Amino acid sequence: MLRFLNIVAILALVGSAVYAYSIKYQTSYRAEQITKTKIEIRQERDAIAVLRAEWAYMTRPERIQQLADAYLPGMKQLDATQIVAAQSLPERAPRVDSIGQKLDSLGLSMPATPPVPGGASTTTPKTQGQERRKP
Repeated sequence: MLRFLNIVAILALVGSAVYAYSIKYQTSYRAEQITKTKIEIRQERDAIAVLRAEWAYMTRPERIQQLADAYLPGMKQLDATQIVAAQSLPERAPRVDSIGQKLDSLGLSMPATPPVPGGASTTTPKTQGQERRKP
């Protein structure tokens, strides 16, 4: 009986050692992954900083002015008298469905809703100025 308990104790000791080493290697593997991820994050932050610097360089007002002078020679500077309030702008012209009006005048217009089989037609007369509904 004593031998059996010794063998069980040795097996338990070996099992716990294997378990401890597996946990140790898992934690070291996870630590390496965390370190690699931190390095990648630092590289991405550096890349973002470079892109922001490039954006600031490319959108400098003096650079844009040079490009505008080079590629837009006929453009003039905006005068303060050219700026108006939105309320003073003219109203937008209403949209007109000229094709629909032409079809209506020829009697080829489609009903606004599809006809129900066996039912009465549900078309209503259209008044002038209303937009045509598209199916």
